[in-house]
Amino acid sequence: MTDRALWAARIGPPMRMAALLVALFTVGVGVVGVVSPAGVTSVRRQYFATPTGLYTAAAVRMAMGLVVILGATASRAPKTLRLLGALMCMQGLSATILGPEHARTVLEWETMRPTLLRAGATVAFATGVFMVFAVATGRRPGAIPVGRRDNMPSEKSGTKPV
Repeated sequence: MTDRALWAARIGPPMRMAALLVALFTVGVGVVGVVSPAGVTSVRRQYFATPTGLYTAAAVRMAMGLVVILGATASRAPKTLRLLGALMCMQGLSATILGPEHARTVLEWETMRPTLLRAGATVAFATGVFMVFAVATGRRPGAIPVGRRDNMPSEKSGTKPV
């Protein structure tokens, strides 16, 4: 086994469980957002009220993204989950760069458009359901293990893959 495969085997199960928790949290936020956009907006107002709350929420969002990225190795759709994790990290990073005043402005703009809030919640729900499926079902039995590329052409032999 290569170093990467050993690392994936060691870190895979705990990260997979953590990624599943992130996915379930995302599903929960999506459901609450569809049912009660005003409820989600009131919670968001609370953490946008202070810079500390915004930066804490951004750090949590970035941590959730990193968990999804690390848990992607043991999932059914590793590339897609890495992309979703990177998007979550960028959301947290953009919140810290743009600051609390911009966050409040965006929140007020979204509050005037409840249909947009429900659409965003629907996207969060669908994304969370996909992540639950990808993480809970694990890798396909026929998938190539991490770090193993037996069907790749060898530089020495000059053979082509079948």
